[in-house]
Amino acid sequence: MSSEFGVPEPESLAAMHGDSPIAETSVRLALPAEANAIGEVQVAAWRRAYDGLLPADVLLDLNPAQFAAQWRAALLSPGEARNRVMVALDGRDLVGFAAITPSDDPDGDPRHDALIAELAVNPDATRAGHGSRLLNAVVDTARADGFTRVTVWINSTDDVLRAFYTDSGWAPDGAHRELDLYGDASVRIKQVRLHAAPGSDD
Repeated sequence: MSSEFGVPEPESLAAMHGDSPIAETSVRLALPAEANAIGEVQVAAWRRAYDGLLPADVLLDLNPAQFAAQWRAALLSPGEARNRVMVALDGRDLVGFAAITPSDDPDGDPRHDALIAELAVNPDATRAGHGSRLLNAVVDTARADGFTRVTVWINSTDDVLRAFYTDSGWAPDGAHRELDLYGDASVRIKQVRLHAAPGSDD
């Protein structure tokens, strides 16, 4: 997870809990106060995504509070203006999030290439359109920020996630990598990179 993502000045939390009508589903920029919920979603999503790839005890030991602390720090001190964190809401419940940042890939151009550092939906809230709404918001935000390409790394064996992106118009760009999670070659995860152009009809 990148440690720097941009958000606007914190909005009044009263707007989140007042008596005004709440949209059934929506996507907007994240607030620092939502870091705990983001951490919970990330851990739940990672436990499903890495089931069978990482040891069960490692997945069980994932700590939402540790993830939340990193997200809170990133949201309070976003750094680069084009770092963004967006959240998907079902009513008032945070059910997913996406983080986008200028690409730090060796062959990327951070002036023009954006990278989806995370896009996750709570497993209990999948198949309700939240992932698609987040992805559309990512593309729209990248376009508004002047990026001409958006990329994402996915596990090579995750056919469901690959279909999610390709059905939305994304395609492999030929790049691949292998993560050595412990630095001792005991757990390796192969990943492929997909890309899309924000200016097209994604």
